[in-house]
Amino acid sequence: MILFIDQMRDRFGVELLCRVLRPAVSGFLTARGYRAAKARTPSARHLRDELLVPEVSRLHAENYGVYGRRKMHALMRRQGWQVGRDQTARLMKLAGVAGVKRSRRAFTTRSDPATVKPGDLVNRQFTALAPRRLWVADVTYVATWSGFAYVAFVTDVFSRRIVGWRVASTLKADVLPLQALDMAAWDAGGDLAGLVHHADHGSNYLAVVYTDRILELGATPSTGSIGDSYDNALAEAVNGLFKTELIRRRGPWRTVEQVELATLEWVWWWNNARLHGELDYRTPMEIEQAYYADQESPLPATAGQETG
Repeated sequence: MILFIDQMRDRFGVELLCRVLRPAVSGFLTARGYRAAKARTPSARHLRDELLVPEVSRLHAENYGVYGRRKMHALMRRQGWQVGRDQTARLMKLAGVAGVKRSRRAFTTRSDPATVKPGDLVNRQFTALAPRRLWVADVTYVATWSGFAYVAFVTDVFSRRIVGWRVASTLKADVLPLQALDMAAWDAGGDLAGLVHHADHGSNYLAVVYTDRILELGATPSTGSIGDSYDNALAEAVNGLFKTELIRRRGPWRTVEQVELATLEWVWWWNNARLHGELDYRTPMEIEQAYYADQESPLPATAGQETG
């Protein structure tokens, strides 16, 4: 209210503003009270707010403007600020920022009923004891002015790191998901022995060229059922967050190439900077680095990260 009077006093005068506003505002509001408030020394809380609100705005913007109070609280603590969760929520309100809400997903899976399908080796248990033990894969799409852009992700269940991705103007197995898989395999050194690759019943994931490549790399294919998001829940979650955090906030999209460049930047942020609640507000790279550091230590390794 003080700020409003500050903005309007030159136009209407303090006395008139206080008299008009008094019936609509709870508490006692007078011109004398206004002048006393203006002359009062700013409180420690007010001074701290003036310091932290711009910091909240900056950090929120640097992280795609998607963090809610829990992730912002964790981020502020990581930056060295001693703030509580309720205080973070209040600062976010003062800064005019808020987390994003996910919308309902759209199904893109197209299954061929005549295709022989691998069994479900995951059974909705999206946990892994180490990196490169279980990968999940899925495809989503983005509408652009020049047509649809299709996006394939391969995600490591242990750390939630996106290990492979591809953007293309086609769903063909040898162009879209296969190149995402090859990127993930290259990152893993080309040997996927002991790894389970889990996807849905989409025809591009059941194509011979794709399943043969999985076996060639030494991995074991696994599939859930069509139209059931729980059977591939982690991959569905990555797709949903991609659409929520990047696509809907940065559109409209003009070309497939524009989506590809933006996805490159988002994947880097997801792996190296984004805080994941399921990872105790750490990043995927931090989880993997901690795992490999434990393997090199003479002390026993800590328990595997649960990411389902």
